[in-house]
Amino acid sequence: MTIRSGGRELLRMFWQNKNIKFLPVTNPHNKSYLSYRLPITRFSTAAHSEAQPSSIIVNPEDFPPDRIRNFSIIAHIDHGKSTLADRLLEVTGTIKTSSDNKQILDKLQVERERGITVKAQTATMVYEVDGVPYLLNLIDTPGHVDFSYEVSRSLSACQGVILLVDANQGVQAQTVANFYLAFGKNLPMIPVLNKIDLSNANPEKVIGQLESLFEIPPESVLKISAKVGLGIHEVLKAIIKRIPPPSGSRELAPRALLFDSWYDRYKGVALLVALKDGCLSVGDNISLVHTEKSYEVKEIGILNPFPTPMNSIYAGQAGYIFCNMRGMKEAHTGDTVYSTNHKVEPLPGFEECKPMVFAGVYPVVQSEHSQLRSALDKLLLNDPSIHCVKESSPALGNGWRLGFLGVLHMDVFNQRLEQEYGAQVVLTSPSVPVKVKVSGTKAIKQYGSEAAIITNPLNLPDRSNIDIMYEPFVLGTIITPDVYYGDIMTLCMDRRGVQQDARNIDSDRLLITYKLPLNEIVVDFYDKLKSLTSGYASFDYEELGYEESNLLRLDILLNGEAVEEMSTIVHVTKARETGKRIVAKLKETINRHQFQV
Repeated sequence: MTIRSGGRELLRMFWQNKNIKFLPVTNPHNKSYLSYRLPITRFSTAAHSEAQPSSIIVNPEDFPPDRIRNFSIIAHIDHGKSTLADRLLEVTGTIKTSSDNKQILDKLQVERERGITVKAQTATMVYEVDGVPYLLNLIDTPGHVDFSYEVSRSLSACQGVILLVDANQGVQAQTVANFYLAFGKNLPMIPVLNKIDLSNANPEKVIGQLESLFEIPPESVLKISAKVGLGIHEVLKAIIKRIPPPSGSRELAPRALLFDSWYDRYKGVALLVALKDGCLSVGDNISLVHTEKSYEVKEIGILNPFPTPMNSIYAGQAGYIFCNMRGMKEAHTGDTVYSTNHKVEPLPGFEECKPMVFAGVYPVVQSEHSQLRSALDKLLLNDPSIHCVKESSPALGNGWRLGFLGVLHMDVFNQRLEQEYGAQVVLTSPSVPVKVKVSGTKAIKQYGSEAAIITNPLNLPDRSNIDIMYEPFVLGTIITPDVYYGDIMTLCMDRRGVQQDARNIDSDRLLITYKLPLNEIVVDFYDKLKSLTSGYASFDYEELGYEESNLLRLDILLNGEAVEEMSTIVHVTKARETGKRIVAKLKETINRHQFQV
């Protein structure tokens, strides 16, 4: 989101809470804080064997909506979200304090290997202030732009967010994007500076950036060090004080938002829901609006941070449900879960995710096609942002065309296929979708209309049938030290970028916006940017739509025969350069052969 005319006043109203309804919370500022612990049922998760659960049982029935807070942590990558989540779990007594507690909510192997969060995770905690316990539901979100759909879905289950900023690095591109994502949903924000214990930290400078960019009052910013545990109690206090409770009622018919799901080989599909109204218990019959199928609740519980069975969950709480659902396509994120005997008004769902990068996925051996299909179904259940259609290739056989939010998203998905399901796949080179306007009765009939979206270069119509071609553009945001401005301009111009804006956010850092073709940034733009700026620049982008462009299909010929799997769509000015690069690489890869002259 970009703030235009009137945006500054809107930001001031947001921070001053004008025209925004907040429920008051009595807080006598008592300095005595007590930890309240929850039971944890240990599941076989080897990566988290070091996390020691606590053992005091709390009944969810004891927490009416006015003593519940649902919040999320949003930040740029590597600003300390997972570390803050670890400290919150320790301070609230959800897990025992230990130096081994690192990335407790990063449950995937790929997350621990890469050191990044790629999947939003939920944890329930209890924190007691002045003798009154509060139930806190935390959702830890990814920080990379390729996983922004995870952030968007998580915010739909929250009533407020912690905006976490590194006191050393300052505001970064994804900080800006996440701020406006939460701002667009009208969610109260708690600005928090992390890593203030570092020698290079400059809290006052970063506070000035927050005020300059977002109109955040300096006095509202908290200063913490999640690594050493400094200021964690103040964060918990602010959550209770500044974030309003959920607005649901236990007296109404059950109604829950399905915001995530995963597959358990023994229990079937798990539904992660935010219960808006009513109460759900073991033995209840539930249905989903999308399918209208009925299921019996076999197990229900909370995550703190591991699955903990309960008898019931109540309005305002987040929890998981196992209902013997075996069809992996029966769970649709954004769907409404309700009691079978009580029809309800469906909750607003999620906006459909638009893939930015497409690639073909094929089994290495065609005999493993059915196993790969099963693995894909289970992984797509856990990552609904991926678009999937069947396709076939003369060289690679039957496979699928998958749409991702970026190249990192694609790499992580491929790694999860291998690590979690043992699937070995052939992944084709990534490409972006293009739009074509076709002419001729036969072509219009083939594509269904005059305008068609092409996700596979092989499906591009014949040049004689194409009137106009369009390619997707994005608005890129770059935050960088000003000494690299010239190098970044050269890089963006080389990628056919057009500068839209450039302004200072403090004495030595710039916020630059460029309109760029998506095709020019999906592969190596971010790496080149980091290399040019010694790692100091950050990059984020948002979709701008399609614009007319001079594109063509580049075919690669081996021994005079076109290899369809190597075809790609490029801009006419980049065709020769791209072709030479591919051919040079093939010369190094393929051994010399005799060929007919």
